[in-house]
Amino acid sequence: MKQPLVEAMERYLQEQVYPLHTPGHKGGRGMAEPLRSLLGSTALRMDVSLMSELDDIHAPCSCIKAAQEEAAKLYGSDACFFAVNGTTGAIHAMLLTALQPGDKILVPRNAHRSVTGGLILADAVPVYVRPVYIKEFGMQGQVTPEQVKEAFSVYPDIKAVLLTSPNYFGMAAEVKQIAAIAHAHNAVLLVDEAHGPHLGFHDQFPPSAMQCGADMAAQSTHKILGALTQCSLLQVRGARIDLRHAADVMSLLTTTSPNYLLMGSLDAARAQLAERGAVMLEDALRASQMLRNSLAKIPGLRVIRPEDVAGKYGIAALDSTKVTINLKEWGVSGVAIGEALRKEKIAVELVDLQNVLFLVTYADWAPVQWQDTVNRICKTLQKLRPVKNPLEARSVEQVKALETETAEREKAQQAEIPVTEAAVPMRTVFYGKKKAVPLSGAVGLICAEPISFYPPGIPVILPGERFTDKIVAWCCLMKQQGLPVSGPADTSLQTVRVLEE
Repeated sequence: MKQPLVEAMERYLQEQVYPLHTPGHKGGRGMAEPLRSLLGSTALRMDVSLMSELDDIHAPCSCIKAAQEEAAKLYGSDACFFAVNGTTGAIHAMLLTALQPGDKILVPRNAHRSVTGGLILADAVPVYVRPVYIKEFGMQGQVTPEQVKEAFSVYPDIKAVLLTSPNYFGMAAEVKQIAAIAHAHNAVLLVDEAHGPHLGFHDQFPPSAMQCGADMAAQSTHKILGALTQCSLLQVRGARIDLRHAADVMSLLTTTSPNYLLMGSLDAARAQLAERGAVMLEDALRASQMLRNSLAKIPGLRVIRPEDVAGKYGIAALDSTKVTINLKEWGVSGVAIGEALRKEKIAVELVDLQNVLFLVTYADWAPVQWQDTVNRICKTLQKLRPVKNPLEARSVEQVKALETETAEREKAQQAEIPVTEAAVPMRTVFYGKKKAVPLSGAVGLICAEPISFYPPGIPVILPGERFTDKIVAWCCLMKQQGLPVSGPADTSLQTVRVLEE
C-alpha cells in the first residue's frame, strides 16, 4: 500500500542532507536530554522545515497532495485536508468554510468546546437544540431528526446543521435522515466525527458521515487509528461546499511550520486502514467483547449494550468498542472509580457522575496480554464493589436523605440551558470588557467565558448566555463530584468572568 508522504520522508532521510536551516536542534544534535533519547535520532532527523522534496501543505503539489487525495478516495469525499491542529482546528475550518458572519447554525447543546471557538471565529449565530437525555444512564443521547425539522420550522434561515456523531460514548446519530432534512432546507450538514475515523470499514459499526451524506466531517485519526496525537482529517464534499474556499480556510488556520512526523503519521494511518481496516476493526471487536463479557459478570455493574440505546434517544447505532459501565446501582461516582483504576495503573477514557468509559481499539488485541489486562480491570472493580446495596444497613432517615440527594443529583444532571439564542453575540463578548465575580453572585449576569467539565469538554454555559440558578447549581455539583473544569480563568470556580454591562 503506497504512502506518498512517508515514502518521500524515507527518501529524504536516505539523502543525509546537512541542514543549514531551521529547526535549531539540527536533526536532534542540539536537543536536550532526556527528550533526545526518548524521541530517538531517526524521529528527530525527520523534524525538518518545509523542503521542496517534502511538499508544502499550503500549496500541495507532490507527496502531500497525493497523500491527501488517497485519504479522500478512501473515505469517499471530494477533498481531504490534513489537520495538524487536531479536530479542533478542523471544526474551526468547517464553520469558517460553511458560514458567513451572522449566519445561523443548528448546534447540539452538548457540542465539544471547540465549536465555541469556531462560532466566535465565524461570527455565527448558534441555535441550540438539546439532545435526548438518557435518564437510565445519566448521559446525553443524540439530536433527533424530528428536533431538526422543528428547528427549521422556527428558524427557516438556518444555513448549517452541526452534529456530533458518534458522541463520546460511541452513539451515532441518524445522520442520513438529518442530512436529507438539512439539504431539503438548502442547509449543509457538518459532522464532528472526532470519534469515528474508523467508521465505514466494517459492517458491525455505524456508517461514516460521508456515507450518510454529510457535506463536511472532521475526524480524529489519532483517537482510534494509528496517527500521532493531534492528527486529524477534514473530509469535504463539493456539491454544496466550495472546495477552493475550504482549502483557503485550512491554510489560514494551519501553521506555516507543520510537523512532518504528524503529517506522515496521517498518511501511514490512512494506508494501514485501507489495507487492513476490516481486520483491524475485527480485532477491536474481539477485544471489546472480551472486556464486555467480563464486566457483565460483576454484580451491580451495567454494561451499556447496543440494544440498550439503538433505535431510541436519537441514536441510530452504537460503536461497541466504546465500553461504558454504568454505576447507578453501586451508588458510587464514576470519578471515584476512575481514580481507583488509575492507582492500579489503568487509565480510562472518560468518567462522569454515573459512568466510566473504556476506549478499546485494534491495538489492544493481543489475546493473552489483553486477557491479563481485562482481569486486572475486573479484579480492581470487584474490590470496589459495595458489599451491600447502598440503601441497605441504613436507617429510614438515612435512606430518605440518600434518595433526596440522588434525586437532586439527577435533576441537576438533566438541567440544560434553554434552547434560545444568546443574549449577546459570542464575538461581542469575546472582545468586550470583562470582570470577575463570585460564582454565587453571577445569576442574571452574562457569561464571558465557556465553562466545561473535562472530559468530555461539553460547555455548561457559553459566552453571551446569562447565568441562572440551575447553571450555578450545576457548576457547584460538578466541582463537588471532582470533575476538573476547563475554560474559566479561575479553575476553582470561586469566581467567573462576566461581561461588564
